[in-house]
This record gives sequence, C-alpha cells and structure tokens, in this order.
Amino acid sequence: MPHALLVDDDTNALSALNTLVAREGFTTSTAATLREARERMAEQRPDVVLLDLVLPDGDGMDLFQNVESRDNTEVVLITGHASVETSVQALRLGAVDYLLKPVNVKQLKAILSRVSRPPDLKKEIGALRGELRSLGRFGRLLGTSEAIQKVYDQIERVATSAATVFITGESGTGKELVAQTVHDFSRRRKQPFIAVNCGAISPQLIESELFGHEKGSFTGAVHDHKGYFERASGGTLFLDEITEMPIELQVKLLRVLEAGAFMRVGSGQQIEVDVRIIAATNRNPQEAVADGKLREDLLYRLQVFPLHVPPLRERAGDVALLARNFLDEINRTEQTSKIFAPGALESLVEYHWPGNVRELKNIIHRAYIMADDLLHADCLPVEVEKSHDVTSPFFQVRVGSTISEVERRLILATLQQCNGNKEKTAEMLGVSLKTLYNRLREYESQSA
Repeated sequence: MPHALLVDDDTNALSALNTLVAREGFTTSTAATLREARERMAEQRPDVVLLDLVLPDGDGMDLFQNVESRDNTEVVLITGHASVETSVQALRLGAVDYLLKPVNVKQLKAILSRVSRPPDLKKEIGALRGELRSLGRFGRLLGTSEAIQKVYDQIERVATSAATVFITGESGTGKELVAQTVHDFSRRRKQPFIAVNCGAISPQLIESELFGHEKGSFTGAVHDHKGYFERASGGTLFLDEITEMPIELQVKLLRVLEAGAFMRVGSGQQIEVDVRIIAATNRNPQEAVADGKLREDLLYRLQVFPLHVPPLRERAGDVALLARNFLDEINRTEQTSKIFAPGALESLVEYHWPGNVRELKNIIHRAYIMADDLLHADCLPVEVEKSHDVTSPFFQVRVGSTISEVERRLILATLQQCNGNKEKTAEMLGVSLKTLYNRLREYESQSA
C-alpha cells in the first residue's frame, strides 16, 4: 500500500486532507512543521509528499533537499499563496504538481491515482528492459547505441510517475515515438494517447481544437465539438512543436495545467479533466523563451522532466539495425524478401543523416522501389551513396573565425556542391528551407 506524508500547519486542513488521502488507499503520516516532516520521512519513506508552502519554521520548499530519491518519492505542493515565481521554483526543484487551496478534490484524486503504482507495472517494465534491450527494442523504440540507451533509462524512470515530460530533439529523431512509449509504460496506457502538432493547426482554430467549442460560438460552429483535452481525458495529450502555439493560447494552457479545468469556446461552464501532458519541440527551449516563442512559466510547468532525443548521427551503431528493420517492414507489407548489399549498408552507416530517422526511413523506402532482389548502393540517393568517399570536398577554417563567418562559408560551399539546389542544400545542412533562404538573403544584403 502506498504511503503519503502530509505537511500543513493548518490543523483543520490537515485533518481533512488526511481523510481524503486515506480514502484513496494510502497509509498516511502528518506533520505541522519542517522538523516534524523530516522526522516522519526518517521513520518511513513516503511515495508522495503533499507539502504546504508556508510553515512555521521555514519555507516548505526547504524540504526538497531531504527528498533524496526523486524517482521513488514525488512531491506535490499545496498552497494558498501560489504565484508564478513560487510555482516555477517548485517545479524547478522537482515537484511533480501543485494544488491551490481550497484543494480541488477531483484533481487531488487524479494525482494520487497516478502516484499509486501497481507492482505488476513496474515488474513488466523491468522485464521489458531486459528482454527487449537484448533484441535492440524498448517499447516502440529501436536501437542499442549508448545514446539511445540513455533515453530508455529516462523513459523507465519517468513513465510510471505523474510528471509532465518535455521532449527536445531535432526534426525526425522520433519524439512522438518517445512520447508514445512513455504513455505505453504508464498507468494511463489503457486510456487514449492523442498527438497534436501545434504548428499544423491554424492559429484561428487551435483553441477550438484543444478545448472544443459550443454550437453557435462562431461562424461555422454548427454543433458542439469536443476538443483534444476532452478526448484525451484519463490518458496522455502529446503537444508537438509547442513553440508554434500562439503566446495568448499558452496562457490558457498554463491555466488548464494549474487548475485541471477549462472552458469550451463560447461556454462559461468549467470542465474538469485529468490529462497527462507531454510536450516537444525541435528548438532550444531557452532560445524559444528568449525569442518570445514560449512563456518561461509554461516551460517550467511542462519541463518537470526534460528528455532529449539524440540525432541519428550520434547513434551510428543503430543505423544498420534501423535500416534492416525498415526494409523488413516493407518486405512484410509487400510480401517480398529484398536484402541489402554490403556496400549499401556501409554508405548508410557513414552518411551524416541531417533528416535523422525519418530521412533514413524514407530513403530505405525509395531504395526498395529502385532495387530488384538486392538493394545496392546505387539504389540510394547520390549524397548517401558517396557519403564514404574521402574525396568529398571540404574547406579549412582559420582559428579565431567567428561562428557566423564559418556558417556563411559552410552554407555557400554546400550550395555550390549541390549545384544551387536549395532543397538539397537545406537537407544536407539539416536546416529548414526557410532558414536557408533567410541566410542567403542576409548574405546578399551584406554584399550589396
């Protein structure tokens, strides 16, 4: 049976909280001060600490330093004095959530249900770790390199917790698969997993898509519409490219995360919801904050557990394994038995993969179409086929050159190598076509 430590100097509030938590199947211990809380923690390690912010002998967050094993003990801040600053600080220190007084009973129950981890789920994950890793698989992910093994470790640590997860990584690295694997290993795995690309929805429609709308709330709203939050209730909502969400909507998202409730567009009625949020971006989050693309308070509310997915160029040992897997998938679908020639695999392994796993999958499919029974190197795109060629052009960089100058020379040299083909240049450099065009315009204006 899971154990909860309740820390609050308000006797009445502590008694009511104790009753609620006990009804959810927890054993409980209580404390009214930091000193008492430390004594209770020494007596029995809690699975969760429900912690008041303001205590007679200090700040409740001072107790964080006593929670030594963050993967075994989760901290939920309960306060009547919340502000953006204190909330962000608590989340930075490792709180998985915070509740405002008076406590929303439904929201509290949802948090406790996620903290109470069934032993069979942890055993299953442990078995998967051993069995699937030996085969190069971990849930929906594939690879044995040291870089991807670190991702497996992080997923295993966070999946059964209640923490929000913020996934970073370049385009094509498989951030959605990572999010899906976190969901599959969580208590919510039997509930919906819904993925939303925030950059693919019109800014005029994204609020309605997320929160839903009432009939007649705007032109074209001919019926009531459930948004992604309602459809994902009890499960996981994956918000991909979160930095593309309009700033004004980020404020509303923050309120939903804090209150566990929202209103449909055109409605004045609150809808309570229990959804785990996993967010992702291919941008540097701190740069996105500095550029005004992401609210800092939302970042820290989402980034309770940051998880970085490495680019494929840092997973060289996984390229052949992934390539064979993609080819096997196509063979099963098409009922064929094509295989790689040794030279083809060599070229694949030595290529730098600016488009990451997504690019590899697309290239394998393209090469499959070009091949007969044996997939040779000449079935691959020219840039991949020649990737191991040591005669590939290069240029020297003078020590002390500015980053911008090195970038300029690299872009122009790559453009020349690609015979002016901007799409291929952007692909080789691992940048968007828009970024390439912006850089080229800058260089033109500088030379004018």
